[in-house]
Amino acid sequence: MDSLDTIQSRRALLRTALVMASGAAVSACASRTIGTAMAPAPLPVPAPIPEIPKAPEVAAAKVPGVPAGIRPELFKKALAALNRHSMRIPSHDRIAIADFASPSYSPRFFVVNLGTGQVERFLVAHGIGSDPQHTGLLQRFSNEVNSEATCEGAFLTADYYVGKHGDSQRLLGLDPTNNNALDRAIVVHSAWYANTDMIGRHGKLGRSQGCFAVGENELAKLFERLGPGRMIYSAKV
Repeated sequence: MDSLDTIQSRRALLRTALVMASGAAVSACASRTIGTAMAPAPLPVPAPIPEIPKAPEVAAAKVPGVPAGIRPELFKKALAALNRHSMRIPSHDRIAIADFASPSYSPRFFVVNLGTGQVERFLVAHGIGSDPQHTGLLQRFSNEVNSEATCEGAFLTADYYVGKHGDSQRLLGLDPTNNNALDRAIVVHSAWYANTDMIGRHGKLGRSQGCFAVGENELAKLFERLGPGRMIYSAKV
């Protein structure tokens, strides 16, 4: 009996040991599972910050000094306007400057190549409202609708069209002093009263309704040099 009891006791102990070992294994697995579940998720990799596009470089910085025939203070103001409106003006290789401090018999409309400093000059008329007595000198600027006056500031040359003056080019005013240019139909066009022979007969050009009117034989050349997407600067300083 003692031997039988001993054998049964040993079997009971073995079963108890197996149960305890199995429970410990389950507990260990559960601990690993909980530990894994509670582990913090890896932080997301931040997306790279996009680069801010730079403003286009203004070619004016490459100009080899003040071009011949243009007053330095006027040229300085024109370059400042080009820089100020650089994001709205696609092409910076050439600009036009209308010097309305000069009389209408003087070729006062300059097209400047900012890379080489080369200048081409054209006659240009001013508006009736800017010179009511027709003295040949611009007396005042105006941005008002129906003023028939020339306005000052920076313009962006836009698209070509055919209107009552034939081939013409629309202008967008970029400053508070000329932002009515599109509504006023201030454009570049040719006119008989801006031809060179007007100076021989009258000593001055005729007057426009505020537009940049050039000679009939000069318009094609001006359009070729200036084109759309460039700046015209109009001032009297």
